[in-house]
Amino acid sequence: MVTDRSKLGFYLLISPLLLWLVTLIILPHIGLFAVSMSEKVGVREYETGFGNYAVFFNEPLYWRTFARTALMSISTTVLTLLLGFPIAYYIAKLTRGRTKTTLFLMCLIPFWVSELVRTFGWMILLRETGILSNFLQYIGILAEPVEFLYNDAAIMVGLVYTSILFMIVPLVTTLDSLDDSLIEAGYDLGGSGFSILREIVIPHAMPGIVSGCIVVFMLSLGNYLTPILLGGKDSLWFTGLIYTQFITRFNWELGSAFGFLLLGLSSAVVFLGLKLSRQSLSNTMGR
Repeated sequence: MVTDRSKLGFYLLISPLLLWLVTLIILPHIGLFAVSMSEKVGVREYETGFGNYAVFFNEPLYWRTFARTALMSISTTVLTLLLGFPIAYYIAKLTRGRTKTTLFLMCLIPFWVSELVRTFGWMILLRETGILSNFLQYIGILAEPVEFLYNDAAIMVGLVYTSILFMIVPLVTTLDSLDDSLIEAGYDLGGSGFSILREIVIPHAMPGIVSGCIVVFMLSLGNYLTPILLGGKDSLWFTGLIYTQFITRFNWELGSAFGFLLLGLSSAVVFLGLKLSRQSLSNTMGR
């Protein structure tokens, strides 16, 4: 009787999660896949096939934009890790008490406003008549205004800025659990800072590294606002192509195919990352 009640309680607790997964994730994706397999052959005539996917591979603009988005998302993830790891290590291991809380809160402050406002802030800084250009002219480095927007560097800056918190948080959580005595023992045994980082710190932080990389990569790959605003209309970001097919051209069939290709890419990269790092999803979730 107790077992039956425990099972009933478990099912009742998990039912909202299952309902959310089925109604908002599984069913929409099934519907999207069905739409992607529909080929328009007339005004209201459709055939089932892979024609929409063939359009992607036959059009160089589409698959080149796809590859460009993937490479820039991976580059953003790597850059975010290189910037976020020292910050997370400093917060987790080199600060204590109120200082740690203050530093962590400073990382959270930019996310108190929407991504749109933060992106417009970067546009104010980087535009031709913006703060950075005026400052460089004032100190004599530039002789005339320079446009720092609408290029790959501006896109990378925006993507790193909007996603770095999602790298720092899992790293801080993981590094916090690292016993300081292990680091001290490494130094006592004659280890250098680099060897301790390689042999002790990074292996211990690997679940947080993988978790942060997965989240940052997903956010960068699916980001629409930042690449379009900072990169301009010619930014060639794949989510921009998806938006164009759905909203501008009303070609839901091709847009759905693009969406599934993006889903396949993200799943493949995450799977490959887990294999290379010898991690599992359960480890990255802290289990």
